[in-house]
Amino acid sequence: MDELRVGDPWHLATDIGPVIDAEAEASIGAHIGQAEAEERLLKELSRPEGGHFITPTVIQVNGIADLGREIFGPVLHLATFRAEDLPRVLAEITATGYGLTFGLHSRIDNRVQEVTEALAVGNIYVNRNQIGAVVGSQPFGGEGLSGTGPKAGGPHYLARFATPERPAPLPTTDAAPTTTAAVEAALAACPPAAALPDRDLPGPTGESNRLSLHARAPLLCLGPGAAAAAAQAEAVRALGGRAVAAGAVAPEMLTTLAGFSGALWWGDAATARALAQALAARPGPILPLIGSLPDLAHVAHERVICIDTTASGGNAALLAGAGTA
Repeated sequence: MDELRVGDPWHLATDIGPVIDAEAEASIGAHIGQAEAEERLLKELSRPEGGHFITPTVIQVNGIADLGREIFGPVLHLATFRAEDLPRVLAEITATGYGLTFGLHSRIDNRVQEVTEALAVGNIYVNRNQIGAVVGSQPFGGEGLSGTGPKAGGPHYLARFATPERPAPLPTTDAAPTTTAAVEAALAACPPAAALPDRDLPGPTGESNRLSLHARAPLLCLGPGAAAAAAQAEAVRALGGRAVAAGAVAPEMLTTLAGFSGALWWGDAATARALAQALAARPGPILPLIGSLPDLAHVAHERVICIDTTASGGNAALLAGAGTA
């Protein structure tokens, strides 16, 4: 921290410029002030005169649960824990519902495997920095509250810029209304998806980049009608995803129903609007209403693990400027 220069970002010697506006400065400053009042402020650099500056700061916390919101500034929150508590720490991270990026420094291979397998995070960086994702090497995007669609710069991204493929017209018949209990039972009985293939992505020598696909929770196939619902389920399963043909679902049911990742509807615009509004009213991640044939990103999460392979073994000097775990 003492080596960092805070000031006008116009100058090449500057490492850290101001935050975006007075509101951000006041909000982050209040967070730092609270930590100082609670004697949790470990270090803070002095602020330059003028401008909306927040200088690099370190705050002691018990764990990620102490943070009720994102502090979008140069503030490092430090929590320590015993090695045997790692599963608890990972569970607390997952419980936040966010999953954009995660960084790990460790020379212990089984520790790396334990952590990367436990977390539902879009981008995981091992023994390197967490910025500068490269198109085609580290496609960027999160899960849960941190992302909803295909990764930017990834192999499944471009399709979302094209006109979606429309399904062939199917006969529509009035389906009998279903109940919440019936849909919940169908979701619980939905079999797990088969493993989806991993993909090695290009990168510089000494760096491993691997893209893996993980099936999302089932998609609800709403038709309209049995023929459309069956075609929707078949299209989802053909991509390696999970599907439940749910029949006629009242829009308000979607506001409380759990255990699904989106819905397909190929019917009239008025019902589509009602279904979309119900999905938007849900707490948590945004769930899509799909009015076309699904694509791979509708049925699977993408995760990228980027590993600095030069830091394996005993050479701690090759780690990305941080300690080991």
